[in-house]
Amino acid sequence: MATTSRPRGSALGRGLAAGAVGTTVLNAVTYADMAWRGRPASTTPEDVVEAAARATGREVPGSGSERSNRLTALGALSGTAVGLSTGVAVSAARAAGLRFSAPVGAVVTGAVAMAATDLPMGALGVSDPRTWTRQDWVADAVPHLAFGMATHATLRALEPAGERRRRASASLVLSSALLGVAAGSRSSLGLLAPALTSSASAGAKALAVLPVAGELVADKAPGTPARTSAQGLPARFVSATGGAAALAARESANAVVPSVAAAAGAAGGAWGGLAWRRWASARVPDWQAALVEDGVAVALAAVACLTGRRSARATTLDGPAPVGR
Repeated sequence: MATTSRPRGSALGRGLAAGAVGTTVLNAVTYADMAWRGRPASTTPEDVVEAAARATGREVPGSGSERSNRLTALGALSGTAVGLSTGVAVSAARAAGLRFSAPVGAVVTGAVAMAATDLPMGALGVSDPRTWTRQDWVADAVPHLAFGMATHATLRALEPAGERRRRASASLVLSSALLGVAAGSRSSLGLLAPALTSSASAGAKALAVLPVAGELVADKAPGTPARTSAQGLPARFVSATGGAAALAARESANAVVPSVAAAAGAAGGAWGGLAWRRWASARVPDWQAALVEDGVAVALAAVACLTGRRSARATTLDGPAPVGR
């Protein structure tokens, strides 16, 4: 009798489930530490809630024990929210093709949850992690590592077999790096070049051309922020890694290595393009140097995306290859 596999929920549902499991494990490890060492419960979650309320010009209502109990509840709820949102974020990353091995995935997931907890705490002045002792760091890191292990394991268990990804090929990594260089030069190319070379409709492609054309024009404007500035650089990395994930999706490949290659390419394209403009502008008008860079960036993006499309087509014709998690 033939059997059929049942769908195991959306990325959102899997993320919520995994985050809930991870949060339960984190709390269990924390309480086990309290029972082992006889230490009191941390008041940091309540302190963060109170500091956040004051930073937004509000106060937690109530007085005395009523207000204290409300802060305790809000602190616990904020921890649960961090756990669930981390699970959803990691699930979304896996759905986009970022598939880490079990040990690396556990560490990365735990680190994301730890950062989501510690960064607001430091930003609000509740505690300064730079002053923590080794024991403080261990007490913070171990529960979050347990969270990462439980969350990542749950996501892997719930993930449908059809969503597993093959290892990225060398040609995909190279294409991602080239696309990253193009995005480092012209940020819109990272996300839009894969769209322009996809099977999307002509209307969708025409709409995708507009931001690219707009950036090519805006690049020559004197008031445009420098590409390596705080305003310009993050968008280039986001565009490059997003484009690499899109290329990886064409081949049903793991997007981790392509994304790293794309990020490295974006750094090279940003600083390399800036060096070219400074060198060339001393010899020819800046707009001429910019046009040369436009041509190089568009050509690199075209090579990266068209090569990736041919590779994906060949993979489809050859049949499925062994996949991994």
